[in-house]
Amino acid sequence: MELSDLEVFCCVVDAGGITRAAERLHRVPSNVTTRVRQLEDDLGVQLFIREGKRLRISPAGERLRGYADRLLALAREAREALGDSTPRGPLRLGAMESTAATRLAGPLADYHRTYPQVTLELRTGPTGPLLKQVLAGELDAALVAEPLADKRLDRVPVFEEELVLVADAGHAPIRSPNDAQKKAVLAFGVGCAYRRRLETWFEQGGVVPSQVIELASYHAILGCAVAGMGVALVPRSVIDIFPGRRQLSLHTLPKKHSRSRTYLAWTKANESGNIKALADLITAR
Repeated sequence: MELSDLEVFCCVVDAGGITRAAERLHRVPSNVTTRVRQLEDDLGVQLFIREGKRLRISPAGERLRGYADRLLALAREAREALGDSTPRGPLRLGAMESTAATRLAGPLADYHRTYPQVTLELRTGPTGPLLKQVLAGELDAALVAEPLADKRLDRVPVFEEELVLVADAGHAPIRSPNDAQKKAVLAFGVGCAYRRRLETWFEQGGVVPSQVIELASYHAILGCAVAGMGVALVPRSVIDIFPGRRQLSLHTLPKKHSRSRTYLAWTKANESGNIKALADLITAR
């Protein structure tokens, strides 16, 4: 059953016959008759009662008319929605926990005020899992850390983070991986971009950390650092809002390890007015 067949059917009903419907549709009567019979064959019911050269809609046709009107209206709505870039409807956004905690309150408040017809859903997680969800269509877009190598993604830089190495307050200065080789790495699970940066820093110094302790939040990571359980690479913006800041020591790393851009990323096939509006709003701030 095709929408064009339903359009012909409805026109025949409204026009009161094949000849008038053909005139309205700018077709020959035989073509309209064929389309009606094809629709009847497809559905397995008689849509019109034929009385000589006159047609009268059947009970089955009456039932179909209600559905046809709804289907055609929904099709028109879909075409209008696709042709209209005004932000509306759902936006499934992913974000790293640090970004959600320190960067998004203002932009999302502005977004809600400016585009009240958008229903926003926010999920947090490490960069790797978030990108998998974007590529799988489970998220519309995500705020993730570089690098982003997948060519299926479009992206726009939105924030720049300074990453610092943290340890307990009494820890000696850490100038190289050797100064932290007996410490565990405190980090999120595999797929966290900041964890990978810290592991690369250790690898380039020829040092293997004593162990990796995977934790589910920055508060847990920083709490363990305060307790002297290990070291972590954390955005300075997260440390600034941590209540136990004075119980930590901060250690700077070379710029290639300590500077990280956050991108808003989405698939090329999934670009929408909702995503563009969010990108414009964040970059404008």
